Amino acid sequence: MVMMRSRWSLLPLACCLISWVASSAVAAAGTTVNSLPGFDGPLPFSLETGYVEVKETTGVNLFYYFIHSEKDPEHDPLFLWMTGGPGCSSLCGLTYEIGPFQFSAQWHYRNGVPKLIYHPETWTKTNNIIFVILLWGQDSRTQPQRKDSSLWLVDHPQFLLNPLYIGGDSYGGMIIPVLTLAIDERNYLGEKPYFNLKGYLVGNPRTDKQFDEDAKIPFFHGMGLISNELYERAKETCSGKYSAPSNIQCVQSLKSINDKAAYIVLKIWVNDETVRENLGVRKGTVGDWKRCNYVGLHYVRDIHSTVEYHSTLMRKGYRALIYSGDHDAGFTFIGTQAWIRFLNLSVAEKWRPWYLAGQVAGFTTSYASNNLTYATVKGAGHTAPEYKPKECFAMFTRWISGKSL
Repeated sequence: MVMMRSRWSLLPLACCLISWVASSAVAAAGTTVNSLPGFDGPLPFSLETGYVEVKETTGVNLFYYFIHSEKDPEHDPLFLWMTGGPGCSSLCGLTYEIGPFQFSAQWHYRNGVPKLIYHPETWTKTNNIIFVILLWGQDSRTQPQRKDSSLWLVDHPQFLLNPLYIGGDSYGGMIIPVLTLAIDERNYLGEKPYFNLKGYLVGNPRTDKQFDEDAKIPFFHGMGLISNELYERAKETCSGKYSAPSNIQCVQSLKSINDKAAYIVLKIWVNDETVRENLGVRKGTVGDWKRCNYVGLHYVRDIHSTVEYHSTLMRKGYRALIYSGDHDAGFTFIGTQAWIRFLNLSVAEKWRPWYLAGQVAGFTTSYASNNLTYATVKGAGHTAPEYKPKECFAMFTRWISGKSL
């Protein structure tokens, strides 16, 4: 699978954003949001939004949602969340997965917009989290209040010492390891500001085409989605290699096997002008919001696998949590376990169930002196926290605090 580098560089984007947020000046430069349309009363958490201009000549901007930890924001980890796609909005991660507010299950309306409720399993209970959205193209050009945000760390290093983790899911598997290693190399070269990088997290990650694609047919069969006859025919005609069919019989077998949840309510909410005004979105900077927007993304595909990035990060001693919703057919637990085995890491803790409230919540194992933890989330789909919020909150909280699952 492929990470894409475009005319903008991922590392300056992220470093610029982290530098912006890791300063007490962010409140002055951004917008402090105390209430949101659809949410009853004042927000029970601290939310800041704002823009960072990355490259004036191309009109590339970041819009971020920065949510302070509810526990101890001065000392709790700083967590950067980047949604995959590519081109998909981190607002989905905020509202459907790990953020502090979500839409009511009945999709009720309040004052003409979808009703929001507090998310009790939000990961911001114990972490400062930045959700990043890329604004691309001429229509997204804005006038930031200060361009050289890296200087703010020198003047206002509010979050400089906080442990930094990078995370995401899905296509984030092609971004997060690369970005994490790039920040490590930046620190090694002595560039300022220095980031207190501790580790990274990826869920149901796209990692490597061969591992990911070759695992799908066995997954379909194991889940009872295809007949045993169809599976055996595909296995025979494709010789167990499904990512690059080498004969017409294999293609025909795969064709016999082929066939999304509504994010409509989020689109309605975020396209409401009152909502945009409350969030500090500048008029004319973006058009109609889409969950995944590929307009303006011009990429050169040059990274086809991030397996070696994981291997390098393990050698450097960074902590990692890799998790799989075990019902995801896109990037299956079979494929993820296959590339983890390929790393040839020593097993620190053997495969076992992990529990929540006395019930099996999934299975876990750890490697390389417990630096890499792998876990499945029982019954979860592609974006695991969306389907199993309690289980994923427990998994993440235990891992980020250094405890065994």
